[in-house]
Amino acid sequence: MKLKGDEPKNSENIGGSEGKMTLTLVLVSLISGFGSSFQYGYNVSVINSPAPYMQDFYNETYFNRHGVPMDSSFQTLLWSLTVSMFPLGGFFGSLMVWPLVNSCGRKGTLLINNLFSIVAALLMGTSELAKTFEVIIFSRLLMGIYAGLASNVAPMFLGEASPKNLRGATGIVPQLFITVGILVAQILGLDVILGNSKGWPVLLGLTGIPSLIQLLTLPFFPESPRYLLIQKGNEEQARQALQKLRGCDDVDDELEEISQENSSEKEEGRLAALTLCTFKGLRWQLASIIVMMMGQQLSGVNAVFYYADRIFQSAGVESKNVQYVTVSIGAINVVMTLLAVLIVESLGRRILLLAGFGLCSVSCAVLTLALNLQTTVSWMSYLSIVCVVVYIIGHAIGASPVPFVMITEMFLQSSRPAAFMVGGAVHWLCNFTVGLVFLYMEAGLGPYSFLIFCAICVATLVYIFFIVPETKNKTFMEINRMMGRKKKVVTQEDKELEDVHAVPGGQERKKDIFSSDL
Repeated sequence: MKLKGDEPKNSENIGGSEGKMTLTLVLVSLISGFGSSFQYGYNVSVINSPAPYMQDFYNETYFNRHGVPMDSSFQTLLWSLTVSMFPLGGFFGSLMVWPLVNSCGRKGTLLINNLFSIVAALLMGTSELAKTFEVIIFSRLLMGIYAGLASNVAPMFLGEASPKNLRGATGIVPQLFITVGILVAQILGLDVILGNSKGWPVLLGLTGIPSLIQLLTLPFFPESPRYLLIQKGNEEQARQALQKLRGCDDVDDELEEISQENSSEKEEGRLAALTLCTFKGLRWQLASIIVMMMGQQLSGVNAVFYYADRIFQSAGVESKNVQYVTVSIGAINVVMTLLAVLIVESLGRRILLLAGFGLCSVSCAVLTLALNLQTTVSWMSYLSIVCVVVYIIGHAIGASPVPFVMITEMFLQSSRPAAFMVGGAVHWLCNFTVGLVFLYMEAGLGPYSFLIFCAICVATLVYIFFIVPETKNKTFMEINRMMGRKKKVVTQEDKELEDVHAVPGGQERKKDIFSSDL
């Protein structure tokens, strides 16, 4: 980052040395990702393959209880509840983020959250033995609550624990494990493995194993240093946590940067979600995360996966082999998200967001054309496959992983939990809405549904291009001031610097601290 002039020591040069990826930080990232985010992805797709066998179990259980077969409309209702309880639980879990991370800490919340997963895994794994399908529906709600907390707290924890030059990469690790979870569920859900009449209870129950591993290992790693210093006021514990995470004893510069953030925020206190929504100083940050989260979920990713099977069948793939093609799509998702981890610090967040939503919008537009013409033009079915693959690539490199990184970076410690709570609630509410209305959209509009998704992608892209700044390799205070200048809001630290420069003999205040805001 290029600095202009010889400013006195402030947060522009405090914490300016680049951190390295230490073994402790790697392990914290892997344990947090595998123990939390993995189950989000796993439970998104785990019921897809064994759905017919689970519905047969619902029918059989009902018949054994009442002596008559289950009505088809009632079965549809039960299965709809089984599917929709997960995103609904995710919404409730997001609402729990602010109180839990402030009272129990980031690491503490992740540990407590494991209880939801373990209980749900035990209930689902024994549901067939207990002859009850109600516990499956209830367990899907519990897993949703778990995923709602995990999808917000894991990136918050890793973002606060990482040095600024690695914050983007570690922030995408949770999304990487979500895609890995989806892929593992697809593989284990194959008919020849566990996606059959005998194996589905085991398939559902396996979700508790990563939580158990995290519960046994994460306590040996440090809590977020920012939480320890700013919210708990314990400088010594924060120093020890930083030393473990950075692999060195000299962490004074980073401690000073955290202390300056603390001083800047003392007048605000902890912002609740309602206060955040009415706080003028954070209006653009809040609007940005809402737009990115809505764009992420309303961009049609669920619709693309819904259409994928029939697209592959129209291209000549046999029905019995479609599940293997679905696994290959899941593998592409993992590979491209891994690529995002590797390039986010070199290319930046804006480039990945713009490229991701750009690819998604083009794919949706072309896919609409291809689906409409595939019955008359033979090669259009192959173009449809290309569109699906390109869409998955676009979503994996930008639209899916980066918005959670931006929430961490665009808010300071006092407002970050409330921001994750709002962003997470929008994420899960939009997820639930798409699942609820897409079948009606598909019935009424058919392939033209993708034009709506295309418009949403374009609108999100335009907003990001004009409003969202680049946050790569900047401290949280630098980003806060950058957004402050965008909306002409003076931050507390700017006021302090003005007081310093007002002293006789002080240096003239520099108006442009950064060579470029974007």
